[in-house]
Amino acid sequence: MQRFDVIVIGAGAAGMMCAATAGARGRSVLLLDHAVKLAEKIRISGGGRCNFTNSGARADCYLSENPHFCRSALSQYTPQDFLALMARHGVAWHEKKLGQLFCDDSSEQVIALLDAECSAAGVDRRMGVEVGEVARGEDGLFTVATSEGGFAAGSLVVATGGLSIPQIGATPFGYRLAEQFGLEVTPLAPALVPLTFHADDAERFAPLAGVSLDAEVSCGKASFRESLLFTHKGLSGPAILQISSYWQPGDALTVDLLPGVDVEALLAGNAGSAQRLANLLGEYWPKRFADAWLAQQQMDWKVSEVTGRRVQKFSDAVHHWRVLPNGTQGYRKAEVTRGGVSTRALSSKTMEARGVPGLFFVGEVVDVTGHLGGYNFQWAWSSGFVAGKNC
Repeated sequence: MQRFDVIVIGAGAAGMMCAATAGARGRSVLLLDHAVKLAEKIRISGGGRCNFTNSGARADCYLSENPHFCRSALSQYTPQDFLALMARHGVAWHEKKLGQLFCDDSSEQVIALLDAECSAAGVDRRMGVEVGEVARGEDGLFTVATSEGGFAAGSLVVATGGLSIPQIGATPFGYRLAEQFGLEVTPLAPALVPLTFHADDAERFAPLAGVSLDAEVSCGKASFRESLLFTHKGLSGPAILQISSYWQPGDALTVDLLPGVDVEALLAGNAGSAQRLANLLGEYWPKRFADAWLAQQQMDWKVSEVTGRRVQKFSDAVHHWRVLPNGTQGYRKAEVTRGGVSTRALSSKTMEARGVPGLFFVGEVVDVTGHLGGYNFQWAWSSGFVAGKNC
């Protein structure tokens, strides 16, 4: 059985960062992955340009049972630290919007950067390796049975990701391993995922597939203003992906379809006009949407007909459109998994499991879920770095 100081299971963003960091400390590191292609999730992210971090990454941009858990890792390895790494490798980048940073060229550059860091640190990387039984002996060593034989190490890092995008190899392996060692796993659900309509709404709004508009979408205390996109099945777009992380089955969404616009003042400024509301709103909305939404609300009126109580009724409908989703499009369309290995079971300073010395969990497998826009990659870099410094 071949012996290493550290075995990292999962050669994605968090796993490679951890392996490179541990290797740079002089630790002998074995990096294993069942996939043949390296870091496929990085490759497909950001339309192939990888939204690799967000310059505004901070703890309140993450969901977790313990909202403070991610603070330590994020402070130990910041977006600026990753930008310094990008600079050392000559990878150019740009800010798209809202602090979202993308490669100028290709996500392949981020993969190559991490691979180069692992190689420079002497990491033994093996792809296409099936991992079987994992055990911990009385001597504290972890043994890992694989399709390439058995390996042992004093430290084991689990960086196997979540359940999102199973078509590129996502599995529940990390969660099962956590439970094997007595660690709690919080409830799991697709996050950053499109939402679906009930049948009636799906039929009514099907002709709007592809229509996008600026909106503010709220669920409970959470609220996001970005674009909203109608699909053949329901709603998507950044505002919906963001709110989906907070949505629970049965919850209704409140949508402000004209954020920042005083509808009552707009009506007053056009009082007595013979034009239809659809034409007035056409200055703000795609015409197809204005027609369909007003029909659904039974408000296909002329502007001159919106008087008295109708003014407040119309304003409320526009600013507080209630949408009751039927569900989500599931893990196949989800960017990440909400929930995971409980933060109560881990040290926030090291990512090591409490009560199981030498066992670490990093990245998406942990109950830390970032907002859309590079936050989840920053969590991968930060948690991977912290574990790499301590494993």
